[in-house]
Amino acid sequence: MTVLALTNLHGPSPCSGETQYNRDKLLQGQGVDTTLSETGLRQAEAVGLYLRDVLFNVVYSSDLRRTCQTAEQILRSNASRSSMELVLEPLLRERGFGIAEGRPKEHLKNMANTAGQSCRDYTPPGGETLDQVQLRVKGFLKVLFQRMMDEHGDVAASSGTTTTAAPPLPTANGSPEDGLEGVGVHVLAVSHGAYIRVAVKHLLENQGCESPAGARASQLFSPCPNTGVSRFVLTLRRIPGGGGDVEIVAARCIFTNRKDHLGTLKDSC
Repeated sequence: MTVLALTNLHGPSPCSGETQYNRDKLLQGQGVDTTLSETGLRQAEAVGLYLRDVLFNVVYSSDLRRTCQTAEQILRSNASRSSMELVLEPLLRERGFGIAEGRPKEHLKNMANTAGQSCRDYTPPGGETLDQVQLRVKGFLKVLFQRMMDEHGDVAASSGTTTTAAPPLPTANGSPEDGLEGVGVHVLAVSHGAYIRVAVKHLLENQGCESPAGARASQLFSPCPNTGVSRFVLTLRRIPGGGGDVEIVAARCIFTNRKDHLGTLKDSC
């Protein structure tokens, strides 16, 4: 088995007043590929400093420019950057919003109201359904799990020992290394708000993931703030007779949507 820590990070979107799209409250999605504003760059610097002493075996990022900039800043800030690989992965792109992209967000709300649906659940023409986003999440996890098993085999702990059980449930105390004790493989995935919400929901509801003690569903599934950080610890194994396929045998959510590193920046968007 392999015990894998997966840290998800919402790459900052350019903040209100910093770009024309945000001044006009326009929806970005996949088709509008903007760069970070000055505030967005400061947020990326803040999360980079927060994670500077955390070792990642590999960093995955959506190939949209705003997330690439965030991932690159994290690598520049990290004390172990020389040993880290950055992989641009289209499966991590934001949810596609079809004809609503580049239009006012209010336009999407109006279309959803006309269809009698919530804005979160509504799919505009040409956009991705939540089920389609979940398929991309599952596709990314499959690629990731296969690579981690191929490269790290049964190594579960930093000592290089082999295990057949998950580590004990850790306690989160605000440290950037929460949940990493006894975990030998750590991956950072930099993605987008709507995508991360689907990914968190998939792990918690479809993979039997254990929630943090005392956490409410409203907290776990709330919108991820810019550069918000979430972490899961997953125990993986190859399925016997499964042709090399990998499955999750234990999953624990350490925290979601952590944003303390932003300080006053978190109120500037």
